[in-house]
Order: sequence, then structure tokens, then C-alpha cells
Amino acid sequence: MLRFVCSVTLLLAAGFAWAETPAGLPDVIHPEDNPSTPEKVALGKQLYFDPRLSADDTISCASCHDPAKGWSNGEQFATGVGGAKGGRNSPTVLNSAYSKQQFWDGRAKTLEEQALGPIANPIEMKMVLDDVVAKFNKIPGYKEQFQKVFGTDVTQEGMAKAIAAFERTILSGDAPYDRFKAGDQAAMSEAAQRGMKLFFGKANCSACHSGHSFTDFAYHNIGLDSEDTGRKAISNLDGDHGAMKTPTLRDIAKTGPYMHNGSLKTLEEVMAHYNKGGNGNPYQDEEIYALKLTPEEIADIVTFMTEGLSSTNYPLIKAPELPQ
Repeated sequence: MLRFVCSVTLLLAAGFAWAETPAGLPDVIHPEDNPSTPEKVALGKQLYFDPRLSADDTISCASCHDPAKGWSNGEQFATGVGGAKGGRNSPTVLNSAYSKQQFWDGRAKTLEEQALGPIANPIEMKMVLDDVVAKFNKIPGYKEQFQKVFGTDVTQEGMAKAIAAFERTILSGDAPYDRFKAGDQAAMSEAAQRGMKLFFGKANCSACHSGHSFTDFAYHNIGLDSEDTGRKAISNLDGDHGAMKTPTLRDIAKTGPYMHNGSLKTLEEVMAHYNKGGNGNPYQDEEIYALKLTPEEIADIVTFMTEGLSSTNYPLIKAPELPQ
């Protein structure tokens, strides 16, 4: 599919407050069939925070992807309608605009496709998509906005496009690391600088956590105790058994607990896992091996991740007034 990059200048002229991409990040590429507009993003924001998307009007997208909790939920697993628990940690929405596939296992190819998944999932929002459309068409404020944005009443496609357009504005960049890389030697503490050298050197964290969002957006079995087949369920390849998508490390201090199963509560526990070389399961990636880091080196790497990769202008977005 052909795609285009939104011009920062044009977006600013159109009134996009978020148009200036944070330092350290590339421009966001929008699908050709879902160009971004202020009105569409505003609609998507309302839908994102609206619990009426769920069967009992209690669960919104923000319930599991809360801006105040790193755009995750601060818990081991996602919690849906009636307290139902999923088997995976809620991945952060931060910088998901750059990911070519969504969910831990990459089963959705786009943010538009991803947006509808939780609504229909029986342990998340537990709704029939046709019922959601009928429900929201009875809300005059939504019906009016959909006519303005899409020229139609409320539709599944319009919901997905609006939510995805909003999610593409959730960006984490402009961290001390970015300013240090640009030449400001005082942007990071000495401990964070030592940790950065270890991150890219001895610890080799950058083998997977690379690029502008500190992720290769690929799938890896990192040696966790889990029966989750991961990417294999999508690819049907034995080599993908237990493999999950590499998460971004941007604002990682806010997104715990960690790993696809939420089994590690702190970054210190994460580093201890990697330092011992994982659990050595038969499908574990070759990039995972004993690092032989000292406690001081581990502390420095954690400092780099928490201090160096925490954005200056974190997108702490508040819930909007919802249409009636």
C-alpha cells in the first residue's frame, strides 16, 4: 500500500499541536487510506477513553493502556469485563506508530486492525462489533462527528481509523539520551553515560533494542518460563516458539511490570534475567547469553534506561469530555 509522510509544516498550519515530532524520532508515516486530521484524532481520542466500547460500560482502551501508567496498566496482566484476566502484559502504546505489526505476537498488521481486536475479545471488552456500531449510532455526539470526519454514520472501519489516528500521536522521544547524542554532554549523568556504553557494548542490549525507539520490532525468545507459543501461533514456524516482539525502551521506567507475561516487576529483575543468560530453553535466541555484569554495571545500565530514555515531554494525556 502506498503511504505518505505528513509534513510538519502543513500539520502545524492545520493546527496540529503534536505535529512537531519529538527529538530522536522520525516523522510518522500515515496510511494513504487514513490520513490524519485534527477532527479525526479528536474523535479517536474520545473513543480511546470511552468505556461504552465494552459490554458493561466499564472498560476502555485506556483501562489497559493508561497514559498515567506508561500507556500500559501497571499490572501483570490486562483486566477486562467482569475482572477477566488475559495471559499477557498490556504492551505500551508509546511509539506503536512505528511498528509494522501490533500485539506481542504481531497478529495485527496495522493499528487500524489492532484497534478492533480488544473490543471483540471475550476477556477484554466482550462486545460484538456490530452491536458496538449500533450502540454508538444512538449517541448523537458521535453520529454527528462521524458524519463530519468520514461522511457516514458510525462504522467499524471509522472507529478503527479514528482510534489508530489518535494512537499515532502518542510518541516518546526528546529524552536526555537524544540531547546527549546531539552534543549536550551534560544531558546525562556520569552513571547514565557509563550505562549507555555498557548498553551498546558489553551487555549488547542493542542487539535487539536498537534504532530510534530502542527496538528492532522483531520477535525473540528471550528465555522466560512460559508455555505461551508466541509468534509461532501466527507464523507456524517452530523457530518462533515463544518469540515475542521486542518492546520499545522509550520511557521504560513508566511501563512496568516487564516482559510479555509481566513476570518481572523491576528493571533490576530484568537485568538479572539477562545477566544469567535466560533459562536456556530449546528455542531461546542466540543473542541471550550470560553477560557477567557486575552489580555496579547493572545499576549503571538501569540508570541509563530510566534517566537517559525518559522523555522530557511525556504524553500524559487526560481523558476528554465524551459525546452524549
